[in-house]
Amino acid sequence: MNLLSDTFVLNNGSGIPCIGFGTWQTPDGQTAVNSVKYAIEAGYRHIDTAAIYGNEKGVGQGIRESGIDRRELFITTKLWNTDRGYETALKAFDTSLKNLGVDYIDLYLIHWPDNHSNGAKVNADTWRAFEKLYKEGAIKAIGVSNFLEHHLRTLLDSAEIVPAIDQIEFHPGQMQPETVLFCKSNGIFVQAWSPLGTGRMLNNPELTKIAQKYGKSVAQLCIRWALQNNVLPLPKSVTPSRIKENANVFDFEISDADMQTINSMPYFGGSGLNPDTIMF
Repeated sequence: MNLLSDTFVLNNGSGIPCIGFGTWQTPDGQTAVNSVKYAIEAGYRHIDTAAIYGNEKGVGQGIRESGIDRRELFITTKLWNTDRGYETALKAFDTSLKNLGVDYIDLYLIHWPDNHSNGAKVNADTWRAFEKLYKEGAIKAIGVSNFLEHHLRTLLDSAEIVPAIDQIEFHPGQMQPETVLFCKSNGIFVQAWSPLGTGRMLNNPELTKIAQKYGKSVAQLCIRWALQNNVLPLPKSVTPSRIKENANVFDFEISDADMQTINSMPYFGGSGLNPDTIMF
């Protein structure tokens, strides 16, 4: 990977730009509009949002105002928990499409697995809606988010189409090796949400020491580290200088020894969100 626009290849043959611009916790309105425009100007071609973020309209406006051809961009959004199920998922997708102001989505994800007693059926019904939209060409790739190995195994029992993506919390100290291994063994590509631990990685002394060796920030180190683990990072910022900085990760390579050091770090700074126990 040498450029932001360089792509990983998904299991359906489509390409996905190797770093995504995350918009979680970015307020809708001008903040969302401007941050997306800054990101596209800095070279990002992969924009990640979700219905629950409440900023799809601002993200869509930023995309339009960027002046970049829609076909050059890779846009991801996600189905929120209250819209899981077959008919409700189809309706929610139409709402997201309208909010974004586009005529197709590059990647649509089930945001969280249903963890209730009938969760397996709800996940399966939701996935059938995704498969329908995919076959109709309204979505270029379909996937999931926050699915653990057992959620994926159950989904694959009834799925006609294997998810292209599982977007999970992934950063130093939280690599979720069992889920990552299962994904890679089944052709499911892994994306990293919160690759900087929502900022909690940035003051870690060990990461700071390693980053200084390369003349880079801890944020740049974490983004590069994810890429070298063959995981697609989704860094988020609304500050133009940091948006640009987070993209400047192609002029250095983390050594095998330093990769091992980071890979071996104990848990720290995670969100604490567990897909099996969340109540939202």
